[in-house]
Amino acid sequence: MTNAEPLPTLLIIPTGIGCNVGGYAGDAIPAARLLASASGCLITHPNVMNGGSLYWPDNCIQYVEGYSLNLFASGEVFLKPVRQQKVGLLLDAGLESDLKKRHLQVADGCIASLGLDIGPVMTTEKAIQINLKKGLSGSSWGNIEEPDVLLRAAEKLKQAGATAIAVVTRFPDESDELETKLYRQGHGVDIIAGVEAVISHFLVKKLLIPCAHAPGLAPLPIDYDLDPRTSGEEIGYTFLQSVLVGLSRAPDLIYKSEMKAKENTMFQVNTLLSNRDLGAVVVPQGALGGEAVLSCIERFIPLIIVSNQGVLNVSSTKMRLDSLSGNRDKNILYAENYIEAAGLITALRHAINVKSLRRPIDCLKQLNDE
Repeated sequence: MTNAEPLPTLLIIPTGIGCNVGGYAGDAIPAARLLASASGCLITHPNVMNGGSLYWPDNCIQYVEGYSLNLFASGEVFLKPVRQQKVGLLLDAGLESDLKKRHLQVADGCIASLGLDIGPVMTTEKAIQINLKKGLSGSSWGNIEEPDVLLRAAEKLKQAGATAIAVVTRFPDESDELETKLYRQGHGVDIIAGVEAVISHFLVKKLLIPCAHAPGLAPLPIDYDLDPRTSGEEIGYTFLQSVLVGLSRAPDLIYKSEMKAKENTMFQVNTLLSNRDLGAVVVPQGALGGEAVLSCIERFIPLIIVSNQGVLNVSSTKMRLDSLSGNRDKNILYAENYIEAAGLITALRHAINVKSLRRPIDCLKQLNDE
């Protein structure tokens, strides 16, 4: 097949909803790699790319925090690919000395072995205090008891020159043992994932720079029935390394208002990604109610709905997408898995009519025959 221009594609697998693919420890990375190869440019978020101790850097993948994705999809933010970010490290004062030291050693290792630009390092003035909760839908969430403390430390990192921030907060070890066991064995929701998203959303909203979170946890006892999808969390003492790798190449966030202020300068608009560049958005069936997805539907961006079960049930049927007519209906495609989704993206990228790949093929009808 001849070379074609990249088709920027948005891959969304929401955090903390227990999807079969992407609900565990970086188990959506193979799907992301496949879609990146098919599209030539994949925009996705930490829940997809963070695999505990495992990660996969790819020049075709843009690592964008979830709140930023919403702003990007709505047109409020442009993405500016970068060669390297200077990643500040924000540590919770609630981390025990040994656990704190292990995270610092991971950062040192990423500098020494991967060549990342990490620093400065800041510890909060007191413990942040994280509470874990579960919604009625079964999805995980939570709250921060000391958000102002977290924000003050993050602001100091930004003032000291950090262009992205990796956050490590101490999570409670006394979380529901049954929930944790079910998750580790591949039958439950990641109970800590929801509040991780709360933390990163909060900081990005306030600071307007890339941020992502790694939980600080004591090691768990060995589980002989561990699901392979959670095994990336068993390799080391921290989950920080995948966050540092992702943030090291995360694109800058350029707000529309900033663009207007620079419209008379030599600002390189052609290097930016905007929602107008999007050629497709890939999202699990049942998770269609998010801001980014709704923004893409409003803009007639092709929506590829993948069978990827989670605890949410905001489906195409409940959204009445199947009853749409005109251009909207033509832009809604279905895939049984991410292999099929990659095929659809390849067809879109190379301007192949998807109808020509399916059987039977309906004959053309004249408008005046209807």
